[in-house]
Amino acid sequence: MTQNPVGDGANPLGSFDLGAMLEQAQQMQAQLMAAQAELASTLVEGSAGGVRVQISGTGELTGVTVTPGSFDGSDAESLADLGDLVVAAFRDAKAKADAAASAALGPMAGALGGDFGALGGGDVPRNPLGFGPTGG
Repeated sequence: MTQNPVGDGANPLGSFDLGAMLEQAQQMQAQLMAAQAELASTLVEGSAGGVRVQISGTGELTGVTVTPGSFDGSDAESLADLGDLVVAAFRDAKAKADAAASAALGPMAGALGGDFGALGGGDVPRNPLGFGPTGG
């Protein structure tokens, strides 16, 4: 008779419940999708000098407003300053959008160990249980 390599037929992972883990993953996915949808519909403003920009919570630029009379369109230096202020206003809005994203997604990042990048594989072995070839 051939002996079972995992013992007496009991679950080699102990009381590991794959069904419960999959259900929890589905719940987390639904929460993540809801948070992403909320962020996409959120509008954030940033400003610098006489320039205001509006971006979505996902970082898409949706509007730029320049205070009338604050820049001379025929002066190259004034136009260069305007460009710098648009960039500064965008960075201000982007920082606010990033903070909103962290607040919305933060609880899920903690549940996943805090590192979404690790979900891509990184240094995690492809075959953590050691059965068969490990691949590369």
